[in-house]
Amino acid sequence: MRTIFFEITNGFFRWIDAVAELVVKLLERCTVRRVLRLTEKQAGEFEIQIEPRLDTGSVTAQCIQIIEGKIHQSISADLTVKIAGSRVELVLQSGRFLFQPLELPSRAADFLQGIVRTQIDRLTPWNVGEVAFGWTKPNPAEHDRIVITVAATALAAVQPYVQMMVGWGARSVAIFACSPQDITGSFPIKIWEENARDETALGRVRYALCVALAITGIMAGVAIAASAIIGANLDAQQDKLQIQTASLRARMVALRPAASDAKMSARAALERRKQEAPSIVIILDSLSRILPDNTYVTELRVEGNKLRLLGNTSDAPSLIGVIEQSGRFANATFFAPTTRLTAEAGERFHIEATILPVGAPQS
Repeated sequence: MRTIFFEITNGFFRWIDAVAELVVKLLERCTVRRVLRLTEKQAGEFEIQIEPRLDTGSVTAQCIQIIEGKIHQSISADLTVKIAGSRVELVLQSGRFLFQPLELPSRAADFLQGIVRTQIDRLTPWNVGEVAFGWTKPNPAEHDRIVITVAATALAAVQPYVQMMVGWGARSVAIFACSPQDITGSFPIKIWEENARDETALGRVRYALCVALAITGIMAGVAIAASAIIGANLDAQQDKLQIQTASLRARMVALRPAASDAKMSARAALERRKQEAPSIVIILDSLSRILPDNTYVTELRVEGNKLRLLGNTSDAPSLIGVIEQSGRFANATFFAPTTRLTAEAGERFHIEATILPVGAPQS
């Protein structure tokens, strides 16, 4: 268990260091720094040039002598200050390097890093891990090919210069090889570059990352706790709502029989009313069958179970017997006097009768 804990801890701190180094490199790329260029004019004698766009000041010593990675003369404090935190570029004479041409297909221009690395053993007397090398820009050749010139030297020959400048506080050191005159293009060839490790900046970034992770962890814990509290509150409210819902359902179930009984009672009343109420269609059908052909009904009224007929006929008293004998009506009588019309028109009658229910037996 302890071994697993130590492995997790070590892995975590290794991850913190890797992220801190990446952040420091990104910050260095975004930071504009002073550039000091040391160009070798003679064997071991270097001329100092400061990038004019970044620093317009002057340096007391314009030339210094470096032999086997050591400065053989005192340098001014102003130069020491300018080296600290700057990018130093050392341009060495071409006699210190081995130059070899390399002809490649033009499509290989995008893969020069890997191609040159694999050809170092064939082009130079050193292995890949023992050599500092670079190459010129590709020059077009015949038959869709390109030509580059590889510059190389032993890594041990340039390391003393790098270590010396790093010791003076240089932030980064680049080694360039001055191109021979017989090579197309006179630009120096970069063969090596090294960035100094800024332990102070790494420590600050590492501390900031740890603090940020700690704050994130605390916020995550607070969020989890708040989520648990809110979730418990919501669960309690949900339980309360479920209890209220169950109570309402129970009340609805209890009220359902009464509502059902009321519904059934209303339905029975409607059916009873339907059965008991006289049907106009049946009344008309019965009257059309029992009334004589010489009888004309001009007005028909149905009020409850009472039927009133107004019309003309040739023999009004005989209608009373006809209506009662039909089996659909009873208690037929005149509710107004019968009046005599002209001889041809007959009599005007006003008869009232009781309408019998549909299920009543017919006589």
